[in-house]
Amino acid sequence: MKKALIELQQISKRYDLPNQANVSILEDININIMEGELVSILGPSGSGKSTLLRIIAGLVSPSQGLVLYNGKPIVGTNPGIGMVFQSFALFPWLTVLENVKLGLQNRLLREEEKIRKALSVIDMIGLDGFEGAYPKELSGGMRQRVGIGRALVMEPDILLMDEPFSALDVLTAENLKRDLLELWTEKKIPTKSIIMVTHSIEEAVYMSDRAIVLSRDPARVISDISVSIPHWRDKQDSLFTSLVDRIYSILTKREIKPIDTSGDLKKKMEKVPRVPAGALTGFIELIDDLGIEVDLYKLADQLSLDLEDFLPIVEAVQILGFAAIHRGDIELTDTGHQFANASVLHRKEIFRAQAQQRVPMMGKIIWVLHSKSNNKMEREFFVEIFEKHFGAEEAAHQLDILIDWGRYAELFAYDEKAKVLYLEQESAATMD
Repeated sequence: MKKALIELQQISKRYDLPNQANVSILEDININIMEGELVSILGPSGSGKSTLLRIIAGLVSPSQGLVLYNGKPIVGTNPGIGMVFQSFALFPWLTVLENVKLGLQNRLLREEEKIRKALSVIDMIGLDGFEGAYPKELSGGMRQRVGIGRALVMEPDILLMDEPFSALDVLTAENLKRDLLELWTEKKIPTKSIIMVTHSIEEAVYMSDRAIVLSRDPARVISDISVSIPHWRDKQDSLFTSLVDRIYSILTKREIKPIDTSGDLKKKMEKVPRVPAGALTGFIELIDDLGIEVDLYKLADQLSLDLEDFLPIVEAVQILGFAAIHRGDIELTDTGHQFANASVLHRKEIFRAQAQQRVPMMGKIIWVLHSKSNNKMEREFFVEIFEKHFGAEEAAHQLDILIDWGRYAELFAYDEKAKVLYLEQESAATMD
């Protein structure tokens, strides 16, 4: 019977910021990683995937809960892990051999043994002949192989990979995935389990034995899916595509919440996706042109958009009531079709109505502006309010998107020089 290498028990992570929101990243995460598994972690942008990986590594401490390695709580850095980063994280002044050998820096081995192990790994990852090369002489794919080699030379029980292929071009990434899978499936490496954070659903289904899907704000496990298709997997196979569709459906399913139309600024605010109105308009037009129902997986592939860029657009059109998701397919609502086929001015009217009705934060901004005798309010006022819900950086991003949507819909205007939001006379009169 396979044993659990990693056990995450009721893991939560929050950051307590002075005069700002207590930002909750992870909440009540319970996951077991078994020996012999390659597990992918998926979720929307900002869902805490990388934070979770760093908690497993012992680089970040949870605010609550336990991380067990081989049944024992870890204190400090997890001794059983090796880690591969998205950015390669190589030292430019060290050669390939020296960068790989760095993984053995804290091992009580003779220098000759460290070199022997490093050379063996370099040969295994396909960089034989480049031992004396410096990172600047290598392609992106070769540099990531060095990063993988540095992690593997430690002979870790668990290999953690944080979006290891995202900085590579498509062909290089596919080649490296295949080579890594060959090492894993043919047991050419001593690693007992691999945990990979990815923003690609297709990548997760292609490589993994399990796909763990996280929600956002805060992250919770919303699905733990077994991928039982034998390697090597055909991406055109119906089982493969149906599984990809299933995960798309899970990630794009929105929780329906009652709309708060009051001006109470103390109530919990829901984030809006960072998608400009222009991008939303183009996306709705595209869906309308393509037909009644459009497969999300195929659409993302055709647009060459990864999960991090694609999901916010899909979420935004759902929030505004322009589209709905059914079993991995996206379909415009009646309002969405009206918007796609309307004139420029009529589109603004439709967008205005949807934003006022379905985006609570937009309603709060308008309520504040209408409450002021001069119908004006400094940008900083809203930033300070939003900071209490989202933190400083996200508050600014949220206001920027709301200003973009509000200006497009002619709900209010914005003076960038004065940093002031205001109702134009016609808008204020309409609201009266």
